[in-house]
Amino acid sequence: MSIPATEAVTSGMFGTAGTSTTKTGTADKEMFLQLLVAQMRYQDPMNPTDSSQFLAQSAQFTALEKMQDVADQTAALFSAQMAFGASGLIGKQVTWTDADGNNQTGSVSGVTFGVKGPVLDIDGKEVPIADVVSVKNSTAATSA
Repeated sequence: MSIPATEAVTSGMFGTAGTSTTKTGTADKEMFLQLLVAQMRYQDPMNPTDSSQFLAQSAQFTALEKMQDVADQTAALFSAQMAFGASGLIGKQVTWTDADGNNQTGSVSGVTFGVKGPVLDIDGKEVPIADVVSVKNSTAATSA
């Protein structure tokens, strides 16, 4: 027996797994369980669904959930590495590309950690770490 409402949901259920958050992951888990119960409730008693299909779906969902956990942990690790790397630039002289495409040079005096990643404070200007082209020891520190 086919249930049109569950077929439409099933086809898109795993499509957003890459952008899932913990809240969305919980919602996906709830949706999966509701689908499973609906499939069991509305199956044809004369032609029941093979229980191995339910186990396979459950195993696939668990594997997907674990892969999302690994992706989240990898993103957190990358964020921590970016923070440590940016804080190591304090006192260094860096060259970056400004909005006009010109190279600028200055000394890093601080770092701000925002949603989009570390932002360097270079001579009073806020420079995203992605714009940095090169890093050198500060000339002021070497001349003293």
